[in-house]
Amino acid sequence: MISALERLTASLADRYSIERELGQGGMATVYLAHDIRHDRLVAIKVLRPELAAVIGAERFLREIKTIATLQHPHILGLIDSGEVQGTAYYVMPYVEGESLRDRLSCEKQLPLDAAVRIACEVAGALDYAHRHGVIHRDIKPDHGRSGRPRAGLYSRHSPAAVLPRRIPRREQPAGVRRGAR
Repeated sequence: MISALERLTASLADRYSIERELGQGGMATVYLAHDIRHDRLVAIKVLRPELAAVIGAERFLREIKTIATLQHPHILGLIDSGEVQGTAYYVMPYVEGESLRDRLSCEKQLPLDAAVRIACEVAGALDYAHRHGVIHRDIKPDHGRSGRPRAGLYSRHSPAAVLPRRIPRREQPAGVRRGAR
């Protein structure tokens, strides 16, 4: 029997060459791939088939739509998306570099200027997302990249994206206004 990864690899072979797994989360697996047309590395986030079978793909598809609307220098953008034989996926830039958790494990304490810069970049990305009705839901050092000019780039695993949730006005907590500062 052919696996979901083998189906995905075969179906995307004319566009992307999947190289290896980068990581797994509760909902999806992220793969490093080569974008054949543009000769660049990308990350492909694939909904886990067993999860799609149990709860459906709606949440993952909402994530794709949300990511497509966010345009910020410190939030990974959407390059492509689709579905292969019932398996939803999306493609985003691959960002090399260590996670903030990895950097903190080595350095224990960041230099003050680096810590302030990274905090401001991440806060700016989160502020932008919040003003667009998106909450990340899983903020932690593993999801940020470090060591590059765009160090505050926020991702999941090595190169994934914000795990957003649109909040209709009726779900906002009492006393919180959308776009309020």
